[in-house]
Amino acid sequence: MKMKNYDIKDLSLADEGKLRIEWAGKEMPVNSLIKQRFGKEKPLHGIRLSACLHITTETANLAMTLKEGGADLVLCASNPLSTQDDVAAALVDYDIPVNAIKGEDNKTYYKHIITALEHKPQLTMDDGADLVSTLHKEHTELIPNVIGGTEETTTGVIRLRNLAKEGKLAYPIIAVNDAQTKHLFDNRYGTGQSTIDGITRATNILWAGRKVVVCGYGWCGKGIARRAQGLGAQVIVTEVDPIRALEAAMDGYEAMPLLKACQVGSVFITTTGDMNVIDKAHFLKMKDGAILANSGHFNVEINIPALESLAKSKRRIRPYVDEYSLGDGRRIYLLGEGRLINLAAAEGHPASVMDMSFANQALCMEYLARMKGSLKSDVYSVPEEIDKEIGRLKLASMNITIDSLTREQQNYLQSWEAGT
Repeated sequence: MKMKNYDIKDLSLADEGKLRIEWAGKEMPVNSLIKQRFGKEKPLHGIRLSACLHITTETANLAMTLKEGGADLVLCASNPLSTQDDVAAALVDYDIPVNAIKGEDNKTYYKHIITALEHKPQLTMDDGADLVSTLHKEHTELIPNVIGGTEETTTGVIRLRNLAKEGKLAYPIIAVNDAQTKHLFDNRYGTGQSTIDGITRATNILWAGRKVVVCGYGWCGKGIARRAQGLGAQVIVTEVDPIRALEAAMDGYEAMPLLKACQVGSVFITTTGDMNVIDKAHFLKMKDGAILANSGHFNVEINIPALESLAKSKRRIRPYVDEYSLGDGRRIYLLGEGRLINLAAAEGHPASVMDMSFANQALCMEYLARMKGSLKSDVYSVPEEIDKEIGRLKLASMNITIDSLTREQQNYLQSWEAGT
């Protein structure tokens, strides 16, 4: 039998996306197992679900799992630069509506969020809390429909906890970001690798010997620092939390104030979730040729208006690289318009780590549907049994077995007389 040869460039946009979705699916065995069960049990049958996520190959596999579980699903993008257009086209072919275009302006971005809300969701799935905040500010009439929701990111969880603290959160939301099978792996290994990948694709720099400043030493910052160090970079960490700064120092990195670090660094990566982390005072002290990238959810960590106020000219020198020429002749390079560099200039996290994050999303959707009406309006942790089940499934997919406690050991740990 003669096999037909073809080049991917000969395919339609949707067909190209389908191949990439299939490729990512090979690295998502936990998601596949959940999809198989969902197909039999239909735990989300007839439930309207609006999801505001990065439209990537991994998200596509999650969407197909939710649809297999019976969900009536609509997607929109959680970042204007993170959409993979071929994936969006493929999902529409799979009868999953997608409201997202790579590079869409801010007005279109929010228009797409509103379109997703017009689906009148009973469950929401968010990445950064833009969908939930828009719902609470502009479409409160839809809130009585909502059973619950989930939030994927650190930034979004912070926003939602503040909303709950003010007594304004109108329905229960599970902080998927805080699951151990999410932040210990996705944030550290996923963000670490994909951030370095995005910067490398945008700039083609050599990391070895370069002084890299990582702003923020949470799980994302830890991952980025470790990967940069692994490529030979000299890593400097800036922090406002004394415990995290101490941890960075004991992990072998220099810890110092950003005003000092900006005088010696050549690559700066923000990952704090806060605004104006790199500000006007820092731009004034940076060396010629400094490269700035953000790996936090929103494009506010680098004060772009302040940078533009200092620049006498600006030009796009490479895709995703804007050169700002300052009055004194120094040049500063901003990557990906200050948006998530791992998704703006690359493909985001590897599928194998998103497998656990999106397994959390799928199982938490099932949990919320089952718990309808029994949870108060607050931000909840992922139930421990879900977190551990995902860990067990992931280990099994890697052909790894572990020990278990004997009954005697369990009794010992549960006794107040332990040690006697």
